[in-house]
Amino acid sequence: MARIKKKGTSGAAKNYITRTRAVKKLQISLPDFRRLCIFKGIYPREPRKKKKVTKGSTAATTFYYTKDIQYLLHEPLLAKFREHKAVSKKIARALGRGEAGDAARLEKNLVPKIKLDHIIKERYPTFVDALRDLDDALSMLFLFANLPSSEHVPAKTISLCQKLCHEFEHYVIVSHSLRKSFLSIKGIYYQATIQGQDILWLVPYRFVQRTGGDIDFRIMGTFIEFYTTLLGFVNYRLYTTIGLVYPPKFNAKMDEQGAELSAFQVEGKSVGTDNASTGNEEAPAVANPEAQAIADKLAALPETEEEETALAPVQPVDEDEANEEIDKFEVTAPGADELPQPQASNAEVASLFAPFTFYLSRETPRAPLEFLLKAFGCKRIGWDGAFGEGAFTTNESDPSITHQIVDRPSLSNGAETSEDADTAPKVQWPRSTMPGRTYVQPQWVWDCINQSKLLRPDLYAPGAELPPHLSPWVKPKKGEYDPNLSLQEQEAEGEAAAFEEEEDEEEERADLKVNGDGNNVDALLDRESSVEAGEGMDVDGSEDDEDDSDESDEGPAADEFDGFDSDAESDISEGEAARLQHQRELEAEATGKTLEPEVETTKSKNAAIRKKAEKKRKQEEEERARQKMMLSNKKRKLLKRIEYGANKRDTEAETLRRKRRKLEKAKSAANAI
Repeated sequence: MARIKKKGTSGAAKNYITRTRAVKKLQISLPDFRRLCIFKGIYPREPRKKKKVTKGSTAATTFYYTKDIQYLLHEPLLAKFREHKAVSKKIARALGRGEAGDAARLEKNLVPKIKLDHIIKERYPTFVDALRDLDDALSMLFLFANLPSSEHVPAKTISLCQKLCHEFEHYVIVSHSLRKSFLSIKGIYYQATIQGQDILWLVPYRFVQRTGGDIDFRIMGTFIEFYTTLLGFVNYRLYTTIGLVYPPKFNAKMDEQGAELSAFQVEGKSVGTDNASTGNEEAPAVANPEAQAIADKLAALPETEEEETALAPVQPVDEDEANEEIDKFEVTAPGADELPQPQASNAEVASLFAPFTFYLSRETPRAPLEFLLKAFGCKRIGWDGAFGEGAFTTNESDPSITHQIVDRPSLSNGAETSEDADTAPKVQWPRSTMPGRTYVQPQWVWDCINQSKLLRPDLYAPGAELPPHLSPWVKPKKGEYDPNLSLQEQEAEGEAAAFEEEEDEEEERADLKVNGDGNNVDALLDRESSVEAGEGMDVDGSEDDEDDSDESDEGPAADEFDGFDSDAESDISEGEAARLQHQRELEAEATGKTLEPEVETTKSKNAAIRKKAEKKRKQEEEERARQKMMLSNKKRKLLKRIEYGANKRDTEAETLRRKRRKLEKAKSAANAI
């Protein structure tokens, strides 16, 4: 006879283990268990059938995979945690006896140092795996690099995060890996393509950070400890891949004076020559750029051609062919598929700002602008001396400056009119504009980078209304509102006419409200004559009601009702209008007078356009309803859900277009005044 299985010894009950049992099994404290799980990448799991795991209990419990906990039993960090616990007891005993010197000696000599090198190798077998997991690491490190030092966040941790972040930024600058950037409410998003992997991270704005008491900095510190080790390994591999010395030389004195990126000096590995690059200059030709070049080329190719090209040798590119203009695929027929347009080469984008010399005004954010301009080829960036060291020039009147980035209202060189010439004082340099220099707002840099070309600087002049700053990762779909297109290109047929009619009706209502105190007698008379049933004090069954009911049964009264608009009535009205026109022509011919053409008003044109659009839309709805009848019930429900989403999207797009139309109308009215 087969042995009967005991309940809770197999299946889901055996595959999961509670956190309490896991801590007892590992024989460590709960904080050490959390720290170990963060290092190893082990997270809580939710069973599919929780009652089978908890044996019918409904209490809130955290579960882990039993195999994950079994895997932690052989972790070398467990011995380090136990040693640290033993030393902590000795230090506490020494402090209790008042032996501060012994406690300091124990802390200096016996506290074990935890290294995470082997964990990095376990979690990321290949370098590509580490690059794929670099998004959260960079976002967390840049966040801590901008935090103020406090009891929970020591200054040593902040300086380490700043050092690693600046090293990574220098690699992005030298390798020209940066692709896109976006200004958002949370901060500044950056995207770099490194060895075929897209890395996206967030850098917060440099505001005064007030950290609350509801933040567990102990957990975040554990992540920082792991991420600093990871980014250190990644930076070393990236620098050595393109032939740079790691770590780069660090000038502590310049860093104390606010140099930031310029405090690091990047050098290439070469024998007998001094190939150095400071923060103001680009690194020279590196010793081994093939890996990055091949990876960038493979990343730019379609997925179907990657395998074939990876095996073939890289052919040299002809300079004449590389300098030719990029072809553009244009749509030949309406409604045809739009092909993806080819983008500019990496070399052209990398040298976008190379021929210019920039000067950053004091009100502009220096750190992101310096990083972006250097990443796209600019070698000469100046700023005010109050910003810190490392500037190409601190003289705002330097004639070599071609572009100045300002973020303040426009300032004229003098009085605008002759009447104010005597009273208004002239604005003197350096607050006035320099001839031959281009003044732009900071958004110009971001938009040029996202569109991979230099945009018109007059659209970003100081004090000008800036164009919309859109996310480069969100592409508008068909039917959605696109701020880059005009209203005529994206609005539906008859939408503009309906909007103008609504505007006219709103103006009429506003006039009635203004003149509602007795000045507009016709409006009041119309209101009194249009009393509906139920508004007055008529008694049910009176003689007036009977007369009205008798008249409503007759034909002429029924014809006067114009509540429903049908196709037949529209055809009759058009035929009646043609007949009246023909009669007027005959009368004019008989009397010998010339018939003056009727002037079609804008209101009548809009009404005709709207009526035509409604008729077309009604026909399309009827045709769609007939097609739905041929579908099964399951497909009809699926189509209903699809139509709900499409209608919601169309409603949102129409609302945005209405808002834009109102703004444009108000702007045109203000300009006319």
